[in-house]
Order: sequence, then C-alpha cells, then structure tokens
Amino acid sequence: MTTKEQPFKPGSILVVEDRPNNIELLTVILTLQGYRVEQAVQESVAIRSAMARPPDIILLDISQPEMDNFAVCQKLKADPNTQDIPIIFISAVNETEHKLKAFEYGASDYITKPFQIEEVIARINNQLQTSRFKIELKAKNAHLERELLKRQLAAKKLSNLNQQLGKLAAVDALTEIANRRIFDEFFRREWQRGQREQHYLALILCDIDHFKLYNDNLGHQSGDYCLKRVAQAITQAVKRPADLVARYGGEEFAIILPQTSGQNALRVAETIRLQVKQLCLPHPESTAGNYVSLSLGVSCVIPGSKYNQEQLLATADQALYQAKKQGRDRSVLQAII
Repeated sequence: MTTKEQPFKPGSILVVEDRPNNIELLTVILTLQGYRVEQAVQESVAIRSAMARPPDIILLDISQPEMDNFAVCQKLKADPNTQDIPIIFISAVNETEHKLKAFEYGASDYITKPFQIEEVIARINNQLQTSRFKIELKAKNAHLERELLKRQLAAKKLSNLNQQLGKLAAVDALTEIANRRIFDEFFRREWQRGQREQHYLALILCDIDHFKLYNDNLGHQSGDYCLKRVAQAITQAVKRPADLVARYGGEEFAIILPQTSGQNALRVAETIRLQVKQLCLPHPESTAGNYVSLSLGVSCVIPGSKYNQEQLLATADQALYQAKKQGRDRSVLQAII
C-alpha cells in the first residue's frame, strides 16, 4: 500500500524590502502564485510582524543600507518562535565572503540580483517543502517519543506487576512468610548445594500446640491472628539471611538452616520456642500451659548418596511427634537412622 503525495500548498511569505517598486513587484508575483504576502520596510516592523504572525518563508533583502538585515536574521534565529522559519537572502552582492556571512547568520538560501522570477519561485517552493518536511518530521519524532515514553511506562508498570505477582506467588497470604512452594524449591536447592559442598543441612518442623482447640474456643479470626504473630516470632528468632522460614501447612511451620549442625539447630529451635512463649497469647484449652506454645522437631544431615530429602523431612517429622508425645512445648533432636 502506497500513500499519495500531498499536493503542494503555497504558504505565507514575509518580504522585507525598503524599495517600493521591488516590494510591490515581488508581492504581485508571489500573490499570483497563491502565496499570502506581508510586507515590511523597517527592521522593527519586520521582527514584530514575524513574531506576531510567523510566516512560512522570509525574503530578506540585504542590499538595503538603512537596515541591518544580518541583525534582523540573527534576532529571528535567536527567538524560539521564529528560529525555524527559512530565511532567503536577496542581494546584488555576489561575493563568496558575503554569501558565507549570510549563511553564518542563519540564511537558508541566497539569491543574487538580478534574478529570474522562476528561480525565486523554485527556491521558495523548495525551502517551503523542506521546512514543512522538517515540521512533519519533528511532529512525528515528538509523537514517537511520546509513544516510547508510554511504552516505557507501561513496561515499568508491567515489570512492577510481575514483581508483585512473583512476590504473591512466593509468600503465604496470611502470615507473609515463604509458602510451601518456595519451601520445596529452597529445600531442593540447598540439598543439592549440601551434596556438592558436603556441609550440614538442618531442618526444623514446628507445630502450634492444640491449635484446633484454640480455633474452636476463640474463633478463626483469633486463630489467624495467632498464626501471624507466631510467624513473626519465628522470623525474628531466625536471624541469618541464608535461612528460610516457611509456612508448611495449617498451623505447621518449617525452618531450613544451611551449614548448621544438629546441636546448633536445636539451639535455634529453643530460641524459636521461647520467642513464641514470650508472645503471651492466652490459650485456655492447652495442656502444655496457659499460653500459645510450639512443639519442634529437629533433624540434620550431610546430604549424600546415603540419604535423601524425604528421609531428612521424615526424621524431623518423627522428632516433632516425639516432642508432642513428651508433653509438647519442647524441642527434640533426632538423627537419621
């Protein structure tokens, strides 16, 4: 598909010339060509007219002794409202130095006298087309810049949304700690790293004691509040950035401690247990005490061909069962058999 070329439309011209005969002749000829012509015979009038109603082209006769048209050109080029208007100098002087001076001051073209009117018309049309092309190009560039900015803003917004979605996908909505999916990924990754580097990997599983009775007695809203506070307490107790605290399911939490021996993991478990007790959340139905408490199972292993992740998880779960069996509100360390 091709676009049709737009028909040429004559524009407006400001003729700056102090000789009545010359200015009238140019005005008549240009008007017959379809141009709208304004006249100026003084420097101040020329500048004022150009700034009040910017023309498409300015014809500037620099042969006039009464007017410093180089200064006129300089002033027009210095003003943002008129700096893009093409200025064609007309002069009887044909010296290279004079022409170069005109271009230095901002002239777009230079016509020497005597001139052929066909040449003047051709040069005017050429400058007008060039000027219009520049204006269109500038407008298109501005449009493209706006579109680019919109796309950049949209891309940034999309990136922020993706980050938020990623966070939502990784975080348990209620407790705002890592969810089960992140636990599984982290556990697998740390197990593989432990195999490569042959260092300890410890796991703590903990359960809120008699949480069903807590919910039944105080209501699910209180239960949710309890889960949030316990999650915060565990997070505060587990201080290393390399460790992970996750909601494992229901009222159960899991803590992964890379490069941590069994005894050190047991100390962390005790810190967690005491931190939760210090919340002093009343639990009237608990057999372990008057306040919300945790039972914690701890296990540790150096990952290798002899053991797998499921065995470490099962051993920590067995240790948790022993903690409950022994009266709850305690931590039990159990080795993999």
